[in-house]
Amino acid sequence: MHIKQASPALKAVAALLLTATLSSCGQSQNAAMPAAGPASVGVVTLQPQDTVISRELPARVSAFTVAEIRPQVGGIIQKRLFTEGSDVKAGQVLYQINPDTYQAAYQTATASLAKAEATLTSAELKAKRYAQLAEIKAISSQDNDDARAALLQARADVATAKASVETARINLAYTRITAPVSGRIGKSSVTAGALVTANQTTALSTVQQVSTAYVDMTQSSTELLHLRRDFAAGTLQNQQGKAKVKLILEDGSEYAQPGELQFSDITVDSTTGMVTLRAVFDNPKGELLPGMFVRARLEQGVRHNALLVPQPAVSRNQKGEPVVMVVGQDNKVHARVIKTSQTIGDKWLVDGGLQSGERIVVEGLMKVQDGATVKAEPLKTNASAAK
Repeated sequence: MHIKQASPALKAVAALLLTATLSSCGQSQNAAMPAAGPASVGVVTLQPQDTVISRELPARVSAFTVAEIRPQVGGIIQKRLFTEGSDVKAGQVLYQINPDTYQAAYQTATASLAKAEATLTSAELKAKRYAQLAEIKAISSQDNDDARAALLQARADVATAKASVETARINLAYTRITAPVSGRIGKSSVTAGALVTANQTTALSTVQQVSTAYVDMTQSSTELLHLRRDFAAGTLQNQQGKAKVKLILEDGSEYAQPGELQFSDITVDSTTGMVTLRAVFDNPKGELLPGMFVRARLEQGVRHNALLVPQPAVSRNQKGEPVVMVVGQDNKVHARVIKTSQTIGDKWLVDGGLQSGERIVVEGLMKVQDGATVKAEPLKTNASAAK
């Protein structure tokens, strides 16, 4: 059976019909899709506020009082009378040095004093008799002068003997090595039977008072100069009383007890260009250990009418400059370069480029471009969202 193929004219008509059909379908789909409206973004309205300006600085903890225990007389250690790592009181006996030789020296000095006092008594009686005899010319003036000189010498011998007794008593007392301050004592470098010498370079142990701790911070001299200029210009205001300091511990937690700034060093370290600041903290639980590395948040002053911008609202342009999207009165967004100095919590402190009352895009930055029209909605804070 022979099948005839379609003519070229019929093929052309079929193609035209198919194209018309597809075109009508596309037009109906486009008519069904509505035109896209302005993008919805979350904005915050800038409001000036008084802000405490703080700075995080690297710091080290040091003990409030440190006393190295060294012997003041030589001898053999008989006993160690403390537990390593325990708390000791001022005056508590820590070591006992063999006192035999010092006890003997004390007894010798005491005997010498008794002998000198006896000689003094004899010299006083002799000088008294010679003075009476000299009045009636019974003895020569020379004998009277010799008796008076012997009396003065006997008195000097008594004074010397008393000093020797006091020296021997002090040396005997030094055989009992006591704690000069109250605090926590570390490990002992010697044991019973060790030979120690007076004022040796190696300490027997160390007592540190840690109920109160120093925190030494370092700040660059450049930052210190900027800070002083801000105070001079009135940008920053001094706070009443001493500046408060908070600590961030090594594990990232915040230390519960606030501290106070005590002083700022007047000398710049020539090798690092840093200035040392010292703060004092109460340490009742002993959490701050000498030598511990911490970060100190130092309150440097108060800035009045400061503008703070949430960090998510700030991006960077190709030059690395901070940029925010500002919504104008016509609901059009415009990119604006701003100046920032530091972060305060989750916000940037703005030094220039923005005014109070302006609206800043925080949410929806990826949906807008410079010059686009947006639907600005106030950003919900955690408090309002919870309400």
